[in-house]
Amino acid sequence: MKNLFLFLILAMFCANLYAKEKTIAKIPEASGIVYSKKSNTLFVVNDEGTIYELSLKGKIKREKKLGDYDLEGITLDEKKNILLLANEEDDEIIFLNKKDFSIIKKIKIKDTYKGVKVLKRGKNGIEGITLYKNKIYVSNQSNKPYPKEDSSVVVILDNKSNKKLKIKDIIDHGYKDIAGLCFYNDFLYLVSDDANLLIKYDINSKKVVKEYKLSKKYAQEGITFDKKGNLYIADDKGKILKLKLDE
Repeated sequence: MKNLFLFLILAMFCANLYAKEKTIAKIPEASGIVYSKKSNTLFVVNDEGTIYELSLKGKIKREKKLGDYDLEGITLDEKKNILLLANEEDDEIIFLNKKDFSIIKKIKIKDTYKGVKVLKRGKNGIEGITLYKNKIYVSNQSNKPYPKEDSSVVVILDNKSNKKLKIKDIIDHGYKDIAGLCFYNDFLYLVSDDANLLIKYDINSKKVVKEYKLSKKYAQEGITFDKKGNLYIADDKGKILKLKLDE
């Protein structure tokens, strides 16, 4: 009876959390999302090589087919008005002009770190991407623990090279299938599609601060927060979701 009571309390908590979910837009195979404070809009990419700009209510303001790219993540350099897109197929980052969506350059990532080939082209590849203090953070979608080849880590890239981006460091977070990344209030947030978890990570102490359980009905591929702390999820099933976390 006691276990049943605890189960009911937990179920009520989860229901309340999911009740705050709202679908604001439908984007086919949405795979990455980022919020811009300057324009107060969302930028979304999908697996078919298209980029969208949305209002916070989900209205499509712009869209453009960039090419035959498998776009899996997007982030933003607000100071330079440049969008950075993760192209999984070639393990490269596409730099895009925020104003007109024109391609500025494409730079591949060096795949080794301390002798380990952490990035390996094939079934898996780069997924989430975010920018923090002029360093690019990219997740490798994998189920293998580090230091195996093609391991599930976040690689930290030096954002200075115009030839190949070198892996300067890694975050061995211990989770599988990290599909999305973003920074909010100086914490790194990761989303595990495999475990349906949103993970709050302190990069200074190198520790997980908190886990948030997400609904199994999600196919979460990208995450971002707006200035009010609302969470937006790019769902590969074709939706953009808005949630409010229970802290």
